[in-house]
Amino acid sequence: MAGFLFTGGGSGPGGPRALTSDESNRLAITRFRNYQAHGRAVTITVPGTAGALTVTASVDYRGKAGYGVVRGTGRGTSSDGLIEWTATSVSVHPMANAPAYAPAVPPRSDWYRRPLLATGSALDSSLAIALGLGSDRPDNAELLPQNGAAWQGRDEVGGHRVDIMTGPSAGHRSGTAGNVRYWLGPDGTMYRVRVSVGSEPQPVDIDFDTHRYVPVAPVTGAAASR
Repeated sequence: MAGFLFTGGGSGPGGPRALTSDESNRLAITRFRNYQAHGRAVTITVPGTAGALTVTASVDYRGKAGYGVVRGTGRGTSSDGLIEWTATSVSVHPMANAPAYAPAVPPRSDWYRRPLLATGSALDSSLAIALGLGSDRPDNAELLPQNGAAWQGRDEVGGHRVDIMTGPSAGHRSGTAGNVRYWLGPDGTMYRVRVSVGSEPQPVDIDFDTHRYVPVAPVTGAAASR
């Protein structure tokens, strides 16, 4: 993942402090919880100097793919439409009047595929981060505090009482604990992730369970973008 930076905001009283054993265990299993769920409904808010982009999507954490709608705020509609992505590619279906939610079955035509950019695109970095928030095994709970993970405070997201913890990036690189904020429920369920991407002044927010999850169907017949 490219350009992870520490993000502020959202701390409750008393933080930061070292994680308790229970908190370390919750942080260690949070990405595994997404994998166990198979997929989650997400809303990704991507900042930008030309206006924000919002991706309302479903992410399949076993199939490693996401599908949804991307819409701009405070900008033109040139980026609006349906979007499907994997760890290596992004397929877009431009629409001047994009729906609030993607149809369960993707259109069969007018898709354009390009490589997912590792650097230089806040949108692509955000898509990669969202896809990386699932893992087929828990992280090592003992290593998280040693690498700087910490409790930051308490909050409420979508009616759920949560603890805010800083922890490692979804890319699982060494030395990245503290770079990402996780809003976690008592059982380790992930309800929000906040991370800065590249040089953008505002962080990316990824909120979970904002709408109904729809299984991700593969896009067929996408032409490569020129």
